[in-house]
Amino acid sequence: MPTLLVAPTAPHERLVCAVMAGGSGTRFWPLSRRDTPKQLLKFFGEKTLLRTTIDRVAPLCPPERRLVITAERLRDAVQTDLPELGAGQIIGEPAPRNTAPCMAIAAIVAEQMDPDAILVLLPADHYVADAEGFRRALTLAAAEADTGRIVTLGVTPTQPETGYGYIELGDKAANGVHAVKRFVEKPDLKAALGYLQGGQHLWNAGVFVLRADVALRAIGAHVPVILGALAPLRDGGLRYDRDDFAATLWAAFPHCPSVSIDYGVMEHERDLRVVRLDAGWSDVGTWQSVLGLKPESAPNFVAGDVLALDCEDCVLISQGPQLAAVGLRELAVVATEKATLVLPLDRSQDVREVVARLQAAGRDDLL
Repeated sequence: MPTLLVAPTAPHERLVCAVMAGGSGTRFWPLSRRDTPKQLLKFFGEKTLLRTTIDRVAPLCPPERRLVITAERLRDAVQTDLPELGAGQIIGEPAPRNTAPCMAIAAIVAEQMDPDAILVLLPADHYVADAEGFRRALTLAAAEADTGRIVTLGVTPTQPETGYGYIELGDKAANGVHAVKRFVEKPDLKAALGYLQGGQHLWNAGVFVLRADVALRAIGAHVPVILGALAPLRDGGLRYDRDDFAATLWAAFPHCPSVSIDYGVMEHERDLRVVRLDAGWSDVGTWQSVLGLKPESAPNFVAGDVLALDCEDCVLISQGPQLAAVGLRELAVVATEKATLVLPLDRSQDVREVVARLQAAGRDDLL
């Protein structure tokens, strides 16, 4: 059994990094499927998005201080992708319950690893061009979180994006840290243009940094039913690296409500801080967002066996068959062995409707 980690002095040396990797990634169908969701896809070379997320924080967070919380059915695939993680560091949720219960599990385990742990909650499937800049932001956030505050990362907007949530800035504190005035839901285009021009709003990157004890306090205050459901995991005789922890989680977790961290916790907190992140961030949320990650000199984002002639501003991906595209503009064409998707990039959100129609038709073989 691993020994309890000894907490160093510096806040950034006490990080426990928990990657939230339970999403289904339906907007990336047909590449993203039930057993190979978005976080396990290789968009940018030979590494999955999950592996890239772990590697990004590795200099701050050694293997024994890492967690991945995923769907139970994906545990084996995650273990294959991250073989350095030991017993109990890959936690399988038996049912989908959004991110607030995930935060609670991460805080419980982080506290078992290190009573003075500063927890970092990371989405598994984002892209960051400047990994060193990301780590600088985390280091600054860790120092602020050590005071007992909840800290989030906010990205400077580069366009009037209507698919992201926003953070409205409050007063500036020391060292470039701002108070959070409020969280704003996904705006319409007019509001997003105002946010871009006003300079007082950041994109919500979905990254949170806070002490493990503060995380448990916040969940207990705002979503007490979650902490109540998971109370057996805090029994003094249980540890994350033992089989009885997993069995207890399996029995307790379905009693948690499905609620997000933003809605269940952050929107109710009154003393939040935000650190600005300028590191080439993208949530890689839709096929349209993938186009923005193409090489600067390339006319299209291309992956796999693709021949493109006179195509511009397209996403062209083949996972098997040779894909030849001629004269296309602003389209996504994604070919797999079982299904092919063709759609205008400005209708990328409609992929969810495709998945819903396939589910209704009982086409589980394609999902």
